[in-house]
Amino acid sequence: MTTRFAAELVGICRRYNHPDGSFMVDALRGVDLAIPMGQYLAIMGASGSGKSTLMNILGCLDRPTAGEYRLDGIDVSTLDDERLSQVRGRRIGFVFQAFNLISELTVQENVEVPLFYQGLTRSERHARAHEKIELVGLGDRVHHRPSELSGGQQQRTAIARALVSNPAILMADEPTGNLDSSTGESILTVIDQLHADGLTVVLVTHDDRVAERSERIIRLSDGLLVSDVPGGRAKAVADL
Repeated sequence: MTTRFAAELVGICRRYNHPDGSFMVDALRGVDLAIPMGQYLAIMGASGSGKSTLMNILGCLDRPTAGEYRLDGIDVSTLDDERLSQVRGRRIGFVFQAFNLISELTVQENVEVPLFYQGLTRSERHARAHEKIELVGLGDRVHHRPSELSGGQQQRTAIARALVSNPAILMADEPTGNLDSSTGESILTVIDQLHADGLTVVLVTHDDRVAERSERIIRLSDGLLVSDVPGGRAKAVADL
């Protein structure tokens, strides 16, 4: 059976220059990475290793200087900005350390935000958002604003917003970084369940214990992929 990939990167390089055009740093130096559909991947590396740059390129927030990137079968390396934005909005869901919720909006309204750009009717937006809000266990908080929620509930809202477009990949950048250990565990359990239901997950973390929940762990150093090993989830399956 042919493997379907959520993301394929070949020879990805990202060079940053000073405003005057002079060389500053090579953040990525020829990264090859294929992420099968439905995989749970953790990205690790020290500060300056290139992991944030890799995350930004995977999430179509940045473009490589060289190399090819196929997202859910689409060669995004060749897309103009407008088309790239459309692909990003429909195929990638983002969860960040900072929840990035709009304080004036309710949970329901925050989750609906990505759908305003997709031409859905009001009733379609409401139904889709409510489904994802229920999925993350916030059905009784739909009319609350972020200031009325705990940190864990705000992150659950952010996860529901990331899922509302039915993305090909959920990208989580230190999703428990602003949470205490107990609340962080509950958020990781939500992500575990989403993966168990078939979602492709890419998670950036500096915490070995968080990374071990994944199926696969890659490490970057000085812009190079230096390690690619099974995570704890893959090891547990292998031991069965």
